[in-house]
Amino acid sequence: MTLITIPKNASTEAKLQALVDENQIVDAIHRYTAGLDFGDADLLESALTEDATVDLSLAMAKIGYEFPPLTPRSTIMGGLLPAVGPLDTSHRISNVRVAITGDTATLTCYAQAQHYLPGHGPKPEETRQALMMNRYQAELVRSRDSWRIQTLLIDNAWFSGDPTILIG
Repeated sequence: MTLITIPKNASTEAKLQALVDENQIVDAIHRYTAGLDFGDADLLESALTEDATVDLSLAMAKIGYEFPPLTPRSTIMGGLLPAVGPLDTSHRISNVRVAITGDTATLTCYAQAQHYLPGHGPKPEETRQALMMNRYQAELVRSRDSWRIQTLLIDNAWFSGDPTILIG
């Protein structure tokens, strides 16, 4: 569930637009994670502005790795998709909060991500995995056809498993 504040005296049109915007903003974070889960470059790219920055440095430092912020979108695509796309992985988004100001928005949420080596996820006997609960804070902007992530800061709340799965 997401929560936005809509003034009580807002027009019906303004209320409807706020709900449409909220839905599109949440969809951007789902496009981002689904793009990684399915190794879908078009879907991942559709979630990001051309000058986007994804900063995993806080999350990765907590599990013992240095990882610089990735920018622009082409660097994000070249860095994350080859690393995460081949894995048997799934992201679950929860506790979503959205604040909209004109054509910009802030989204915070949790993203729980389960990672297995390629082809190992469906095997019941497989125990080597990496499970992360991350906090996402995203700044988004309205584009012509949708909302897109301009900056995404990822911090780790907790981790379980083998971190080497994440770095190949």
